[in-house]
Amino acid sequence: MNAAPSPDRLAVDASTPPDAAVTAVREWIDRHVPETWRAAAQRGGATEIRTVRSRDEYEEWYPTFGRSGLAVPTWPAAYGGLGVDAETARRLDHELAPLNLGRLNPLGLNLCAPALFAHGTEEQRCRFLPPIVTNEERWCQLFSEPGAGSDLASLATRAVRDGDVWIVTGQKVWTTWAHRSDWAVLLARTDQTAPKRKGITYFLLDLHQPGVDVRPLRHITGEVDFNEVFLDAAVVPDAQRVGEVDHGWKVAGATLSSERQMVAGAGSGGVDRIGGLGVEHAIDLARRRSVQDDPVTRQTLAHLYLEERIRLLTNQRVRAGLKAGRAPGPESSVGKVHSGDLNQRLQLCASDLLGADAMAWPGDASTAYDASLPREVHGMLRSRANTIEGGTSEVNKNIVGERVLGLPREPDPWQGTPWNEVPRS
Repeated sequence: MNAAPSPDRLAVDASTPPDAAVTAVREWIDRHVPETWRAAAQRGGATEIRTVRSRDEYEEWYPTFGRSGLAVPTWPAAYGGLGVDAETARRLDHELAPLNLGRLNPLGLNLCAPALFAHGTEEQRCRFLPPIVTNEERWCQLFSEPGAGSDLASLATRAVRDGDVWIVTGQKVWTTWAHRSDWAVLLARTDQTAPKRKGITYFLLDLHQPGVDVRPLRHITGEVDFNEVFLDAAVVPDAQRVGEVDHGWKVAGATLSSERQMVAGAGSGGVDRIGGLGVEHAIDLARRRSVQDDPVTRQTLAHLYLEERIRLLTNQRVRAGLKAGRAPGPESSVGKVHSGDLNQRLQLCASDLLGADAMAWPGDASTAYDASLPREVHGMLRSRANTIEGGTSEVNKNIVGERVLGLPREPDPWQGTPWNEVPRS
């Protein structure tokens, strides 16, 4: 028996005419979005909304948005969407845009979901996708290890089968938001005698269990985003294995491609500019510092502005391909390489424009996080990770060279050698 539809759900499906869908979303906004948020949107859009809506308030209300189907309108209804086509989804997003309803749980939406759509079972998709959409189960990614970062396929975390479950032991590192997550996508080695890419299996791991120890790693800016995770005989039911045993590297490809696209910047549909503010802020800062007429400053800002526009348009083209049903491919690596370098240059420019205020400021040295840290300095420091996270620029350049330009693969003297025979530090 099917459960009764949620009263928060938008009464729209694939058969609804686009104009009727737009009318329905307007009515849904009037019924379900707090009046103060709607009034702020009319006064000044996203900037004004931030003055009346706290992060905690938004997170508390967000499941209402998730249950509506509007967070992922092209997904089938059984998975938390509406099942509408890309053009109808675009029109619905246009109605929502002034309200600044950003999607929460980006790692669930952009890392776990693509793997489940491409390789998961129907039972897995029905179980895990709806709580991702409503942000009621948050996700992270247990891939990188102390000895397997850029060369991820060398990972050593082991999963040993014991009847209907797998026992997992190992260490992961640089896991974004693990300290706030409920579940993780996990790569573990299940055959040590196979070549490194052939003996890996992809799992869905419950983080709230004995044998999982999450330890935060603090940024240079003081916050905690990354973590190291120790697994000591953690248990994963075989029903939470995605894809075939020992063929998890193929499944991981869906996650990794989506991750690169997610961190590729403006218009990517994921995390927009990890670390810092946009070029418009730098331009405004130049005016406030009365250096807007300096020819070198003008040239730098014009160059950065044009590059941001190119990135936006390129990523919009990739998004259009995704909505048309094409999987993210090597083009996501192109965006990732360009975005990381561009954002570092942009944040450094903003910090330079700040002048002497970027070198010292009144603050509290007794706390790990200095709330008085200027936004421009914070962005510059945080952006240093952009060319590492989501796959280093060097690795992504190899992908571009091999899969886009058709260049020969980088030489690997251990190609095809069993993993347990490959030297490791």
